[in-house]
Formats: sequence, C-alpha cells, structure tokens
Amino acid sequence: MHAESGDFLVIASNRLEAPPRVGLIEEVHGADGAPPYVVHWEEDDRTTIVFPGSDAHVEHRGADAGASS
Repeated sequence: MHAESGDFLVIASNRLEAPPRVGLIEEVHGADGAPPYVVHWEEDDRTTIVFPGSDAHVEHRGADAGASS
C-alpha cells in the first residue's frame, strides 16, 4: 500500500448496509508511503494512527487523480 498526505484511506464495512469508513491521510510514517498513517476520519472528526488491513485501499483524489504515470 502506498499513500501520500492528502490521499484518502477507505476501509470497507463488515456489514452490507453500512458505508465504508473514509478518512484523510494527514501523515505517512512508513518508508516509501507505507503505513502507519495518521488519518482524520470524516464520520466522527477523530484522528487516529492506522495500520490498514486487507479491507482497505488508498484513493488519490488530488488534481492529478486518474493521470497515468
């Protein structure tokens, strides 16, 4: 998993009727964009340190999102 500050961490819900958790990655502490991440969660306005599992992915929503490199 690779992230930069300003990307979003999305964690799938374990319940069908619940939306995924979405948070703004404020800090990246691993080498080369690896976890842990400091994430500010949208749903409850809390900030936590996260080591994401296999149910998570990073969304790059910046100005160059979707651009090929």
